[in-house]
Amino acid sequence: MPFIPHTETDVKDMLGAIGAPSIDTLFDEIPAALRCGPLTNVPEGLPEMQVSRLMHERAEQDGLALNFIGAGAYEHHIPAAVWEITTRGEFYSAYTPYQAEASQGTLQVLYEYQTMICALTGMEVSNASMYDGASALGEALLMAVRANKKNTSGRVLMPAAVNPFYVDVVHATTSAQGVKSEPVAYCPQAGTTLLSALKRYEGQDITAVVIQQPNFFGQIEDVDALTDWAHAQGALVVAVVNPVSLALLKPPGRWGASGADIVCGDGQPLGAPLSSGGPYFGFLTTRMAHVREMPGRIVGRTVDLEGKPGFTLTLQAREQHIRRAKAKSNICTNQGLLVTAATIHMSLLGPEGLAQVASSCMSNTRKLVAALTTIPGVEVVFDGPRFHEAVIRLPRPVAPVLEALSRRDIFGGFDLGRHHPELGHALLVCATETKTDADIAVYRQALADVLSAH
Repeated sequence: MPFIPHTETDVKDMLGAIGAPSIDTLFDEIPAALRCGPLTNVPEGLPEMQVSRLMHERAEQDGLALNFIGAGAYEHHIPAAVWEITTRGEFYSAYTPYQAEASQGTLQVLYEYQTMICALTGMEVSNASMYDGASALGEALLMAVRANKKNTSGRVLMPAAVNPFYVDVVHATTSAQGVKSEPVAYCPQAGTTLLSALKRYEGQDITAVVIQQPNFFGQIEDVDALTDWAHAQGALVVAVVNPVSLALLKPPGRWGASGADIVCGDGQPLGAPLSSGGPYFGFLTTRMAHVREMPGRIVGRTVDLEGKPGFTLTLQAREQHIRRAKAKSNICTNQGLLVTAATIHMSLLGPEGLAQVASSCMSNTRKLVAALTTIPGVEVVFDGPRFHEAVIRLPRPVAPVLEALSRRDIFGGFDLGRHHPELGHALLVCATETKTDADIAVYRQALADVLSAH
C-alpha cells in the first residue's frame, strides 16, 4: 500500500478492542536478546516531496546504460498496458486460488496462460508457473526420472552448450535426489551439440537428454536429430526454450518424429522487466501421458451443475496439498502475478507481434555482429544460424574491456571466460528489438576506442 492509513486513534481503538495496552505487548513473547533494538541507522521521516526527490536521485545513479547482455535475461519492450493492467487491485492482491468459487477471474487468467504456453511449445498441458527457467529445468528432470519407467538410472545428458547457471541450479536441486548429469561436448566450429559425442552412450541406460534451443551461445541446434537419437535410446527429451524464439522456430512438440516429452524455460521475455535479476517465472509443459508427474498447479476448465463454464485447480496431489513426502514437488510459492503479466503481454502482441519481435531481435544481432567484426582483431566464433545472441572473440581479455565500456554507460555483453575458457577471450553479445542502428553504432565506436587504447 502507498501509505499506512491508521491514525493514532485507530491504533488505540484496535488495541483497546483486543485488550492490549500497546503494540509492543503484541510481541512480548520474543526474547529481548533476539530483538533488534532501536533502529538508530534509519533516518527521520521526510515529507513526501523530499522522499520523491531522494528516490529520483538514487534512481538516476543507475544511469541509462545501453545494454547488450543476454545470457538468459533479456531487455524487451513491454507495452505500457501490461503492467497498468497487471497492477490493478483485482490481480495485484489476488492470492492463490484455493477457493474456486471466489477466484474465477484469477483461475481464468491462469487457464488462458496455460493455453498460450501450450500453443507456443506445441505441447498438450502446462502448469501455472514455476520460480524461473533454471528451477523449472531442475523440476523437469525430476519429473523425467519419475516418468521414464524404462530407463531408471537417473542419468541425464547435459550438453555443454546449456546455460551454465541452469546447470548449477540443476545440480543443487537434483543431485541429492539421484539425478546424475553428464556433460556432452559441443562442436568448436558451430557451437552446437555434437551428435558424434552421443555415440558412446548408445545402448546405455539414459533417463533423459536436455536440449536447449537456441543454446546458451545463441546457436540453433539440430533438434530433430537430437530428439530422434534420444528416443531411440529410450530416453525422454527435456527441451529448454526461449519463448520469444518459438514465434519463429519449430515448437518442441514437433521436434523429430514424435516431439519433445517435457518443455521448460524462463518466461521473463514475456513482459517481465529485468529488475536486477527478478522476479521472473518459469514455465513447464508436457504431454498428457506425463501430466500426473508434473509439479506445480494446473488449472482446468469444466462446467457446473447448470452447464455454465468454470475454472478450478485440478490434479492437486502435489506441493502443500498432501504430505510433503508424497508430493511431486515442494514448490509452493505461486508466480501468478508474473504469469498474469505474460498473459496480457502475449494477448497484446498476438502471434504476428511476437513474430515481429523475434525477427527484429535476429536482425539486430546480425547488424551487431557485422558492425563489431569490422574492428581489427574482433571475430565471430561460431558459424551457422543463431537467434538473438552471438559469441565474438576479442584480441585481449574481456573483463577489463567490459569494465571500460561500463564507464561509458555500455553493458557490453557476458564474459564467457569463467564458464568456457577454451573459447579464449570470448564475449556473448545480444541485441533485442529495443536496439537501434544508432545504438549499435555507439557500441561499435566505444569498443573500437577501448581496444585501440591499449
